[in-house]
Amino acid sequence: MSVVRRTRRRAEQLGKDALSGLFLRAKRVPLIRDLIEKQMDSMMEDLRKAAKPYAGEGTRWDHLPSKGRSREEVLADMKALNEREHDRWKDGFVSGAVYHGDAEHIAFLNEVYAMFSQANPLHSDLWPSVVKYEAEIVAMTARMLGGQAVSAPDDVVGTVTSGGTESILLAMKTYRDRARREKGIRSPRLVVAESAHAAFDKAAQYFNLELVKIPVGSDFRADVREMKRAVNRNTIALVGSAPCFPHGVIDPIPELSELARAKGIGFHTDACLGGFVLPWARQLGYEVTPFDFSLPGVTSMSADTHKYGYAAKGTSVVLYRNAKLRRHQWYTATDWPGGLYLSPTLSGSRPGALSAACWAALQSIGEEGYLAATDQILQTAKTIREGIEAMEDIQVLGDPLWVIAFASETLDIYRVMDHMTKKHWNLNGLHRPSCVHLCVTLRHTQPGVAERFLADLREAVEAVRSQPKSKGGMAPVYGLAASMPVRGAVSDMLEAYLDVLYEV
Repeated sequence: MSVVRRTRRRAEQLGKDALSGLFLRAKRVPLIRDLIEKQMDSMMEDLRKAAKPYAGEGTRWDHLPSKGRSREEVLADMKALNEREHDRWKDGFVSGAVYHGDAEHIAFLNEVYAMFSQANPLHSDLWPSVVKYEAEIVAMTARMLGGQAVSAPDDVVGTVTSGGTESILLAMKTYRDRARREKGIRSPRLVVAESAHAAFDKAAQYFNLELVKIPVGSDFRADVREMKRAVNRNTIALVGSAPCFPHGVIDPIPELSELARAKGIGFHTDACLGGFVLPWARQLGYEVTPFDFSLPGVTSMSADTHKYGYAAKGTSVVLYRNAKLRRHQWYTATDWPGGLYLSPTLSGSRPGALSAACWAALQSIGEEGYLAATDQILQTAKTIREGIEAMEDIQVLGDPLWVIAFASETLDIYRVMDHMTKKHWNLNGLHRPSCVHLCVTLRHTQPGVAERFLADLREAVEAVRSQPKSKGGMAPVYGLAASMPVRGAVSDMLEAYLDVLYEV
């Protein structure tokens, strides 16, 4: 009733003619929520089964063993589960997730990790080797991403982070703090395209930013005109993706970064997905929209070394055009009884072994290795894209290079995804618009994988075209999430799923 009463009062302010319409909609909200909750309840058991495939097997460890188990026994348990999960990504059935996956490369990274398993960059005096590795990771990445175009190449600086989300969070925190200190902005605004990564939403929530999302154009790229209209005196930064995660297209970063430069605000290129692909794609002759520090308006970037940099999972790089800007990222405490404390990133203690393994990956692959890997990925992606475009009832969205999203105007695309799941494919379901994508990696460049994907996709499309709707699978979940009029209910469902993940 409180929703109805609030709506009544608001309607009275708007006028008598608006009252009945708003009141009726408010009365429907509880009914809609009840219906959604019933649908969600019926789905949660399927989601629980998908999240906990080992339920009922082996021992449930909800307490410490009274006596420590032998290492051999522990390793045997873990190896058994690892073997059950290994083949799916190894054989190239997964979108993204594992970007290299070669056994010799993995063994090499594991050897480096073991060597530095106790290292912690927080104690830089004990492990100066890790400090060296991180500084050089940043320098190598900066040079690759247009740092040489800056008046003094060493001016582009940065830090190693735990992943793309932390890189984005740190950059947004940096812009917020700079705006507060230099301009006195207390209500900071961040303007992004709706296709920007969810990490920007997280940054807005964590750091109390006003997040303005701008719809993308028919090409799925950020709308420069609309982003310009959203800029006001409290705006601290604009964002562009290279490419965006959903549709694999690059935003018009030259125009957006120039807009930011003209307004005297920051511009962040999110190249978490493309930072270690696009420079090499450009060298290979592919048409690549300028996106890096070669553009004077780009003031920060994020690039994931643990994706197409082929490092072990858990590293990324955030870069800034100069050290003055990066200074706003630092955290220091000068009056703590525990002594002087300083931390460059969100974490205090960090796994130095991951930074060492990252450095080793960059060193062992080198420019020629990245160029060759990118060539293989883009050729495979071209084969897959052309194969999809030749099919009836599905369409490729935008103009992607290697992250290929496809939709359908005549079929339930989520049912197509479910059929692909039955064939052991793990694809990314997306919405707004409803679509599915495949992020092509080196796993997909293995002989026959692209052809197998296209053959399975043709069969899936035909099955959905000819068969009546089937029960179960993820299609109802994605379909409900895409159509729910009450977005809070979508969040409720996601939170319930997170609860499930931590059930023993």
